[in-house]
Amino acid sequence: MSSEQISAWRKAWAQLTHEASPFAIVKGEKGIPEFSKAPLRLVDALQAGREYGEKPFVRWQGQSYTYHEFYLKTDKITAALQKDLSIGKGDRVAIAMRNRPAWMISCMAAVQAGAIPVPINSWSTSEELLYAIKDCAARVVFCDPQRYALLQDLSDDITVIVVDDAPLRAGDRSWQSMLSHAPEEAVLATPAPHDPALILYTSGTTGQAKGVLSSNKAVCQALYALDFQGALAYMTSAERVLPLLESGLQPTMLLAYPMFHVSGLLAQFMSALRSGRRLVIIYKWDVDDAINTIRDEKITQFAGVPTMMQQLIHNERFASSDTDTLFALGLGGSAASRALLDKLLESKPMALSGNGYGMTESNGICSAQGGNQFVAFPESVGWPLPLVQVVIGESPDQSAPTGTPGPIWLRTSALMDGYWNKPEETAKVMQDGWFFTGDVGYLDANGMLYITDRIKDIIIRGGENISAVEVEHCICEHPDVEEAAVFMLPDADFGETVGMVVHTRVPVSQDDLLAFMAQRLAAYKLPERMWFADKALPRSATGKILKAQVKKEFSGL
Repeated sequence: MSSEQISAWRKAWAQLTHEASPFAIVKGEKGIPEFSKAPLRLVDALQAGREYGEKPFVRWQGQSYTYHEFYLKTDKITAALQKDLSIGKGDRVAIAMRNRPAWMISCMAAVQAGAIPVPINSWSTSEELLYAIKDCAARVVFCDPQRYALLQDLSDDITVIVVDDAPLRAGDRSWQSMLSHAPEEAVLATPAPHDPALILYTSGTTGQAKGVLSSNKAVCQALYALDFQGALAYMTSAERVLPLLESGLQPTMLLAYPMFHVSGLLAQFMSALRSGRRLVIIYKWDVDDAINTIRDEKITQFAGVPTMMQQLIHNERFASSDTDTLFALGLGGSAASRALLDKLLESKPMALSGNGYGMTESNGICSAQGGNQFVAFPESVGWPLPLVQVVIGESPDQSAPTGTPGPIWLRTSALMDGYWNKPEETAKVMQDGWFFTGDVGYLDANGMLYITDRIKDIIIRGGENISAVEVEHCICEHPDVEEAAVFMLPDADFGETVGMVVHTRVPVSQDDLLAFMAQRLAAYKLPERMWFADKALPRSATGKILKAQVKKEFSGL
């Protein structure tokens, strides 16, 4: 890549962040960079979609909504929350269902009412769902019948709203009953910029999921950063944008990320709503279903975890006319192999492809790249975005030399306020406003960020975070288990899967242990490989199991 090309990219960056630009950057609180012209309240940021009126917005299993129809239903649900259930500022509203328009409407209505939406992993077991709902002290839960069946032990003082027909318990409500109010009855909330706006649950090294609490301002900064990245890609890769413009098609995204993830929620749902794009939801990931949908719905953009992308681009139909309208491809959620990156660039050489790096705690924001930058530096995750400061080193004030890998710290106006009701957990990852990502990487001479390793004991299976400690705690609840070590195994399909070594007091079968765990953990968290140790696992002088040694001994890795 020539220095002239990189200089051109830097010039476009400078133009976009100039004080006269919509993306002007200033030094905000404590010198942290921020977009000075971004909305300050999430409710205001999400009103932008109203201007698109009768333009198609979302389609799912035969249901289609224009922007006008979407906001009409949202306003009715908002009014019902406010008038019938007295939901207002600061109340938590949990959402436990698969991706569908009602998910989006529920989330939007909570924001408009002044409440804090709390998306919950729809893959969760009953125990996991109940934990999150209790932990955030939700007053209302929106759910589908499948999740409703798992919430039998929910407290009577929590109102559950079920989006499809199902026998209701006393005090619970149907979706249809929530649509009785006139939309004009809804009153849009007016929170302060630093008021809480969102809680997203994420797995952590302590086992149980933690609620990541973000302010209105932080979420708005993240949404604006996504707008900036799109503008930069368009400015620096005009020849890759032209085919979509010439097609005359409405930009249409295939939504396969779950919206309880920061990528599905902010980068897809909320970003599309603000920009007039159309979303087509598939119920679950199936590559043939995805290609049929791309063909039939004229999908122009798809972003997914490496597992999805690998299945998509290796399918024999991907090179056919079925994907002719697919002009943009994006990667995220976990690291992609060089072989996948090469295949992606080979399959759609003129696509506006890209990738990025972020985490729930930063509302998905850190670094990103698209178009010609991605082609030139596919193994990088791009430049840190203009509202992000990155330091590589053992601490934020000890920066490593350029090109030297080390722990990644970031500071940004899109950062969380902390973990919900977990000040000690928050203190472990925060230092003077800097967030310790738990990842290892380096910055090259061009300022591009590369991710090389992960410190945190998290396994990312197909984009889903799994806490090794949580799995260990679960199996050690079995009365015959003495101890266990859980670790990541590489996997061709999912990127990473769960491996486990277990030492038992008496002989126990693998099937028995898996059945025990399946009652307590979601299926995607269960070990793919299991080994039995005939003696105690090796430990350090401080008593910690030497997991790397255990992994190498049993798996050979």
